[in-house]
Amino acid sequence: MSSSATAPAEGSPVPFFINGKEVHPERKFNVVSPASGNVVHEAASAGEADVRAAIDTAAEAFKTWRKALPRVRRDILLKAAEVMLRRREELGGYMMAETGCPRQWADFNVNTAREFLLDVAGRLVALDGSIPTVDDPNSGAMVLQEPFGVILAIAPWNAPYILGVRSVLFPIAAGNTAIFKGSELCPRTMWGLCSVFHEAGLPDGVLNLLFHEPANAPAITQMLIADPLVKKINFTGSTMVGRIIGRLAGEHLKPVLLELGGKAPAIVWEDADLDNAALQCALGAFLNSGQICMSTERILVHKRVRADFEAKLVAAIDNVFGGQHDAPVLINSVAVAKNKKLVEDALSKGASLLYGDVAAQESTPTRMRPVVISGVKTDMDIYNTESFGPTVSLYEIETEEEVLRIANDTDYGLSSAVFTEDLRRGLRFAKEIETGAVHINSMSVHDESALPHGGAKSSGYGRFNAAQGLSEWVRTKTVTFMW
Repeated sequence: MSSSATAPAEGSPVPFFINGKEVHPERKFNVVSPASGNVVHEAASAGEADVRAAIDTAAEAFKTWRKALPRVRRDILLKAAEVMLRRREELGGYMMAETGCPRQWADFNVNTAREFLLDVAGRLVALDGSIPTVDDPNSGAMVLQEPFGVILAIAPWNAPYILGVRSVLFPIAAGNTAIFKGSELCPRTMWGLCSVFHEAGLPDGVLNLLFHEPANAPAITQMLIADPLVKKINFTGSTMVGRIIGRLAGEHLKPVLLELGGKAPAIVWEDADLDNAALQCALGAFLNSGQICMSTERILVHKRVRADFEAKLVAAIDNVFGGQHDAPVLINSVAVAKNKKLVEDALSKGASLLYGDVAAQESTPTRMRPVVISGVKTDMDIYNTESFGPTVSLYEIETEEEVLRIANDTDYGLSSAVFTEDLRRGLRFAKEIETGAVHINSMSVHDESALPHGGAKSSGYGRFNAAQGLSEWVRTKTVTFMW
């Protein structure tokens, strides 16, 4: 690892990266492990001077980075993939300590982030312009693809390597420079991600990392968005915060890319392979304690197979998530309280408990086991609210019209799943469901570098990943000339 990105000593404060160097300001905040409730370390907290330095540095670096040849950018990304593989254990450890996730989820994050690096490295040559035919035979034209400039990237804690690398990789690969505003809940994890790029030889100033204590979020975010040197924003997070980001960007006429919340439906039709459907619904609902924007929150099962499916779903949950001495960890006690409140509200209004114990007392207030409820009605809070936790609602349906009405009766539209052995029916559902992705016979949680990713309605707009992920970060310029 380069001298500017040496692994921090155990318990030492987590620094920023500005102009390729670690920055240790006086102001700091505590980072608490949700698994233990203990302070694991401190992290630097940005002020106005740090923001100004990051913006100016990124703007200066853009002057040269935008001219870097595609093969130069490609080789850096390929090297970063090598570094990430070599440091997988270290990087996964940061994520486990700060978010309380199990090793499997941390390894999946690191491995998927590495796949993104390899994929984008191979796509760089796809960014090209065109020479259209114009009306005047004595003239010509070129359409160029140019990077925007300084990009503000904001990514959350729940899948920090996947969402973090996605937020900066595509802009940087397209020739932009970036200011990465990392989550205050996992700053060392995001330090680790940025250190991979620096070790791989990314030039100073191309990727700058900041984080701050929660109380400073409004001022820091507003300063970054308002600065005229910041040209575009991408944000992955809650719909509530996404609305604020979108409003601030709109005030300054700046484009944004938003991937926000979700309330994914999973449709289990009467001809479905119920064993597969049960397993995929269990995984889709409870991976990472349901703390994934694509998590299955509503299971719509045909009345003719409901009883069989319920039995298989309970068995699948027990098989995959049961038997653990300690309940899975959520990011904080507020998330647990929110999910319990949603379930309790539904039960008080007539819903029934199909699986789990909402009143269970776990070893820490940040832990909660899977809960499945049925009989949810429109007057229950959980019908509309994204739980973002280990709760899922089961609905009985009978007709295609009914299932589509319920599936689309939400402000969200990120991901969905359909289980049927009739591909024609599955595709018919897929055309009518108002989500950015529909997965037939697999779970709603699905994100890979070759496929465009993004939502509809209040789940955001724009697309990450694939060729679209690169094209989001260039703008066209028309040049005409006379012979």
